Amino acid sequence: MRIADCGLRISFQPRTLSIRNPKSSIRNRKSAIRNLFVLLAFITAAARAQVPPPDGTPAPGGLYTAPLGAGVRAEIETALKTRRYSRAEELLASEIEKNPASSQLLTLLGGIFFLDGNYLNCAIAMKKSEALTPLDERSRFTLAMSYVLLKRGNWARPELQKLVNTEPKKPLYPYWIARLDYDDTRYQAAIAGFQKALELDPGFVRAYDNLGLCYEALGKHTEAIKNYKEAVRLNRQAPHSSPWPPLNLALLLSKSGNLDEAEAYVRESLRHDPAFAQAHCHLGVLLEKQRKPEEAVKELDQAATLDPAYPDPHYALARIYRKMGELDKADKALQVFLKLKGEKENR
Repeated sequence: MRIADCGLRISFQPRTLSIRNPKSSIRNRKSAIRNLFVLLAFITAAARAQVPPPDGTPAPGGLYTAPLGAGVRAEIETALKTRRYSRAEELLASEIEKNPASSQLLTLLGGIFFLDGNYLNCAIAMKKSEALTPLDERSRFTLAMSYVLLKRGNWARPELQKLVNTEPKKPLYPYWIARLDYDDTRYQAAIAGFQKALELDPGFVRAYDNLGLCYEALGKHTEAIKNYKEAVRLNRQAPHSSPWPPLNLALLLSKSGNLDEAEAYVRESLRHDPAFAQAHCHLGVLLEKQRKPEEAVKELDQAATLDPAYPDPHYALARIYRKMGELDKADKALQVFLKLKGEKENR
């Protein structure tokens, strides 16, 4: 059943905000997804814009055009700057009680729900707004991204297709449809989608990176490496670089036995983001393969510290400690791995 068809209503309490079904309560959900590129580093500046920012990150549009008093608007802006999203939600709840037919207030609320990680509430607020007025481009994209993060690609796809139809020259939307095709293991369709995005923007780093993933999934490693390297080249020139293209290239090179070249790209990934836990973990694995266990342990410990919910470093540590004869440490690391893996699967 689609959210729009559920008969949902939004109800507001003095100090709490919830979205309820007449028959049951729907709890706000916090997503554990950590690596959907860069999320929302520009919050207030992007809120002024009425179209998606260049990197495709959703943000709450309409803050400066919604029917709000100057004092309330200023307080919401301050709450967004300090990432006190629950306070911004409470303020908007009060305003929507006064003006329940305002689609602008609902889309603004949906955008803030997205920032707060409440993707289900974001989707419901956007669909309630759409029942009043057609969604603007930014709001529809935010709705689509909320569906993606809720793992509802079948709901995201028609929203993205609407954006493709209305904005055929923008590469972001065919790119995201291709991402959905990749998730559905429809690799040839995904390749066509990423190539379409590149026709519209030849410098689209993530499109090249994802083409590499598609070709790698198909076992076409020569094509994968070619696209990964182009993504790495463009990524070096980008004003906001990502640690993923060099890491993805390093992982494929490591599978092929090119350990020295793989290590160079992992270290490049860490230059883009020194706190990238996945890169520290894979550097540790490479150092283990190069018979440098002490250095490997240091990198794996760093990965575990940077991301306490990340199970992979602990598995590698258990393996290294067992080879070193430190069985107590190996057993402890394995126990932590199994615990974190179970928690991840439950989430």
